[in-house]
Amino acid sequence: MQAALTAFFMFLFILQIFLGISANGFIALVLGREWLQYGRLLPLDMILISLAASRFCLQLLGLIHNFYYSARVVEHSGDLGEQLFRLHWHFLNSATFWFCTWLSILFCVKIANITHPTFLWLKWRFPGWVPWLLLGSVPISFITTLLFFLVNYFAYQEFFIRKFSENMTYEWDTTTEINDLLPLKLAIWSIPCSVFLVSIMLLINSLRRHAQRMKHNGHSLQDPSTQAHTRALKSLISFLMLYALSFLFLTVDAIKFMTVQNDFYWPWQIAIYLCVSVHPFILIFSNLKLRSTLWQLLLLARGFWVA
Repeated sequence: MQAALTAFFMFLFILQIFLGISANGFIALVLGREWLQYGRLLPLDMILISLAASRFCLQLLGLIHNFYYSARVVEHSGDLGEQLFRLHWHFLNSATFWFCTWLSILFCVKIANITHPTFLWLKWRFPGWVPWLLLGSVPISFITTLLFFLVNYFAYQEFFIRKFSENMTYEWDTTTEINDLLPLKLAIWSIPCSVFLVSIMLLINSLRRHAQRMKHNGHSLQDPSTQAHTRALKSLISFLMLYALSFLFLTVDAIKFMTVQNDFYWPWQIAIYLCVSVHPFILIFSNLKLRSTLWQLLLLARGFWVA
């Protein structure tokens, strides 16, 4: 029975990763084709293609890692292969956090109805900053990843020195890694997350007030403008929830309480990759260009299948 449940959750994990890779790959291909065709992209499309590419690589890396190490049944991350995986995994997660933050700020400055002079200045300037912010996210993510790696490296150096010197019975204590890495991760990840929360909450509040004004002015719930604002609110709230869950799951995962041998390992992996698998579909169906391209592909596939 336990083996059947494990196989079931492994299948769900593979299905989730496959759907997420397909959605992120679709976004990257559609916008990449437009980039090659016209030689330029809108600020929103720049962020979307960067976010999709980082999530695509993150999911592919996670898929390879999970099955490789579940086959080897590694109990702790002390070998070089696991260290290299963590290096790439932290980099992609950090880049994804920053790309999501720029996306939330762009949504805020484009949609929110705020008349403060600072916000109006940001509304005018921010779209031109997008290419530089995306490029700057790469070295920032690399530097933070290097910090994680160095802290982790010195922790393992201490472990191996103790293990192979006078104290041969010394065992790896994960609290050492937790005490060294967890505060650093929380401090670094909290920076983009705080900016994300502020911008997304400002936008949600602005849309909520606008929807209330429209309701008081007698607009029907079936009014196209009212429906558009309702859809935008739902999309933003789901984005906020998925982002918050992703931050929470990654923080808990830093404690390293879940090993491959644990019965809940595969459900936990499903939870960790939930945001990067679900949010791309929200982006596709809330973006007119991506949505229309998807429908065209589905109609083409349907016609080919019927023929």
